Amino acid sequence: MLSSADLSFSRTLPIVVFNQLGELLEQMAQTVGSATLVLTEAVLVRIGIPVEWQRQRFTLVVSEQFSALLVGDFEEEQGSRGAGGQGLYSEINAQLTFNLEAIASFVCELRHLFECDSYTHQNLERYQQIIRPNDATLQSQFSLLLLEYLLTQPNQEIIAPPSPIGPAVYICQPVEDALKKQISQERLLNQVTTQIRKSLDLPVIMATAITQVREFLELDRLVIYKFAGSQVKAQQYQSDTIPLNETALLTGMELSVREPAKIYFSIHENNGKHSPFVSVNNQPLLKDCQKYGGYIVYEARATDTITSVLNYTEKNCFIRTSQCWEKYRQGFTLAVDDIEKTYALEECLLHFLRKCQVRAKLAAPIMFEDKLWGLLIAHQCDRPHEWSDSEKNLLVAIAEQLAIAIHQAELMQTLTQEKQNLEQRVIERTMALRDALLAAEAANRLRSEFLATISHELLTPLTYVIGMSSTLLRWPLGELSQRQRGYLQTIHDSGEHLLEMINDILDLSQIEAGKTALNISEFSLVNVAENAVKSLQKKATSEQINLILDLQINPRCDRFTADAERVEQIILNLLTNAIKFTPESGSVTLRLWVEDNTAIFQVEDTGIGIPEEQLPLLFEKFQQLDTPYRRCYEGTGLGLALTKQLVELHRGRIEVESTVSIGSIFTVWIPTQAVRVVS
Repeated sequence: MLSSADLSFSRTLPIVVFNQLGELLEQMAQTVGSATLVLTEAVLVRIGIPVEWQRQRFTLVVSEQFSALLVGDFEEEQGSRGAGGQGLYSEINAQLTFNLEAIASFVCELRHLFECDSYTHQNLERYQQIIRPNDATLQSQFSLLLLEYLLTQPNQEIIAPPSPIGPAVYICQPVEDALKKQISQERLLNQVTTQIRKSLDLPVIMATAITQVREFLELDRLVIYKFAGSQVKAQQYQSDTIPLNETALLTGMELSVREPAKIYFSIHENNGKHSPFVSVNNQPLLKDCQKYGGYIVYEARATDTITSVLNYTEKNCFIRTSQCWEKYRQGFTLAVDDIEKTYALEECLLHFLRKCQVRAKLAAPIMFEDKLWGLLIAHQCDRPHEWSDSEKNLLVAIAEQLAIAIHQAELMQTLTQEKQNLEQRVIERTMALRDALLAAEAANRLRSEFLATISHELLTPLTYVIGMSSTLLRWPLGELSQRQRGYLQTIHDSGEHLLEMINDILDLSQIEAGKTALNISEFSLVNVAENAVKSLQKKATSEQINLILDLQINPRCDRFTADAERVEQIILNLLTNAIKFTPESGSVTLRLWVEDNTAIFQVEDTGIGIPEEQLPLLFEKFQQLDTPYRRCYEGTGLGLALTKQLVELHRGRIEVESTVSIGSIFTVWIPTQAVRVVS
């Protein structure tokens, strides 16, 4: 800051006089010409500044012919600023100097504040180097202006505020107007909040909100600007390539387009310089857009005479300033009362704003979950405008409500997308499963048909083998030697075993092909059980296994309706399986009883048992639970698979309990059947 030794003039002045001195310096700058730089404290509103600069006001004039500096410093931190920027104070410590070193030192300190903005930093450095001693004629001219000002107001005093004893209208009317405006603002905010709660239609919410706010604040233009990296998508506006000022975007300047225009922006290199422009039909440009820029999604204008910059062309004069993004993320609200003062150091940007008919602007960030989604920007197009605290607060409150609406829309979009993805995955999975099922059914059908065909073709020669071997075995003993008779017995037994396997394959293939019919009739359960035990008694005796029949059935419940042949086949398969896997001196028991019109068969053995992890494979076709490397039991593994199919064909069920080295218990439930042929 300046020290008193550098000053030509220093005293405490009324704030009104201080403002008028600043206006005299600005008037003098207009006399000098266009090469003169005029800066006020307004240039600092778009950057973060130290506390000492926040209490300071200044007017700086720099040129090769005339330079001057007027600095004012409030003794305490300024309160809420009213009209004219006086705040709660009516006096200011003023310092006016024409000293070259003091002016150069002030410009240097000012330049340090813009280190994050290389263009402004270089511009200030250039003006610092052109400071020269003031031209005597221009210095005299300013003295005459100052003298004229003093002579026209020889006894200027501060105008006292109205007496509290005066007419009530002068005191109460402003308060009443302020209260009415505050109530209207709260009513408007409540309308926006209510609409957000009742609707998830983000375009309608935004379009309605900005229209209402623009009308309430009497703005020339109100727009919503969306950063390209934000998630809620907007439809692309079908337009030609549209150039764009990037620095203006990052500091809160937005292009105005009519709803429902949605514009994508991007930055491209052109001869080493940034050339900002937009393309909506070129995908590579969209990637750059997401990295650097954004787009206007909604706009409300007071009249159609306000310029739309949709087709505006601007070339190579802006530099990207990412610092501005971070400011908005921290909740910074940009208030520019007059672009002519705020952007005095950026000629190209100033020219751009003039072309867009922006004279004053107010930008509030739209944020949710610590993410910067976009900006809500108010424009006054043809005049400077000092933004009041109530206007700032309303714009910030509306931006917060829009953030809630955007968050709701984003959640709904995410939910909808996930639902669509889930539905698509379900459809794809269903189609894949259907295709797999059709393929499996086709393969299974072909296999069953193949097995049935092959098995049928094997039956004819096998019948000859079994029949002729049986005939030869019945010949008198003298005609065949004992060795020949042994060979014939082996041929006969192998044929019988092969016939059983072929019959099982045929039965299984017929059931899987849906060609098996049950021959339902009434029969005696006891007779079926006794016949099954009798037919296997010889085999059990040869294996030294005790075969037991345990009938727990009331004679009055002996009559049962089902397919007697298939029921006997089920019992035979279970008994044969039990005998096969039961060691010598073991026992196999068949129990039979009836419960609730359901016949229950239980086959219990003291065999080798089944490991728990292999139980799921027990009823699979062509499965034997002992491995091929230690196979010691004959069979194809079709017996239990066929048994399960026959049980299910009767709408029954089969279960097994087994313990290794102790034995197994197979239990079958078969309900009584209707007297008809069931396919």
